[in-house]
Amino acid sequence: MNVVSAAAAFLSATDKVSLLQPACRLHPRFSFVLRGRMSGEGRAETDDVVERLLRTRELIAGLTQVHAAERSGMRDPLLLAVSKTKPVEYIRAAYDAGQRHFGENYAQELVEKARQLPDDIKWHMIGHVQSNKCKQLLEVPNLHLIETVDSIKLATKLDDVCSQLNRTVDVFVEVKTSAEETKSGVEPEALIPLVDHINACPNVKLRGLMTIGHPDPNEVVSCFTKLRDLKNLCMARPDVNKEDGLSLSMGMSGDLEVAIQLGSDEVRIGSAIFGERVRKGPPSG
Repeated sequence: MNVVSAAAAFLSATDKVSLLQPACRLHPRFSFVLRGRMSGEGRAETDDVVERLLRTRELIAGLTQVHAAERSGMRDPLLLAVSKTKPVEYIRAAYDAGQRHFGENYAQELVEKARQLPDDIKWHMIGHVQSNKCKQLLEVPNLHLIETVDSIKLATKLDDVCSQLNRTVDVFVEVKTSAEETKSGVEPEALIPLVDHINACPNVKLRGLMTIGHPDPNEVVSCFTKLRDLKNLCMARPDVNKEDGLSLSMGMSGDLEVAIQLGSDEVRIGSAIFGERVRKGPPSG
């Protein structure tokens, strides 16, 4: 049974569940898609990377079809392959299988990988951006998107550096939709002033909002619904591009399905494609 068929079976009359109920993580019937052969201390070989990538694409297509009614009028979600800490050969394998959008958490790592890989890759910065890293990041010609703008200070710095480099940059605003102390992002009440400021920056183009869901699956729906509602508020601002609209980046391996159901335009998948991060030294604890 292919993934689309499995997805349809999942919502069959004998086994229909509401994903807007607590415990909204991916249903076990789909979990096989996010598993793959592993070898060598948890590192996926390049063949496994390709297999996992293809399975993940099928999964996203199946879930998008299952939730077609909720997603009416929306484009299919983009798969962002999160390649942080992964070797270049893994990214090359995914590239050769047709993947073009890759996400990195660290500016220096993105810069180094961009130098070694094809220039039609679309790099997304999905980690916190320090002001002193803006220039080297913006010097990457195929930097596609910075997804973690969370302050007027950072937006201003990006605008200034873009002006020096004679370029523009597309950005998402990262929004803190739950209260964990370790989570980054602008607080919801400060979002509109930040959006207005970005729209006044000639070299910084607002393209959407991003959030990381709560680790408790009972709270994920609230996070994603909040981001969707905040998008509607942003769309009402006078300088937001109404024709192109704003995208929503929400959903990772653990909360992929509910993100797709609630209208995500981009899902960020890492270990399900590239394998778990290799631990250096003995595990702690």
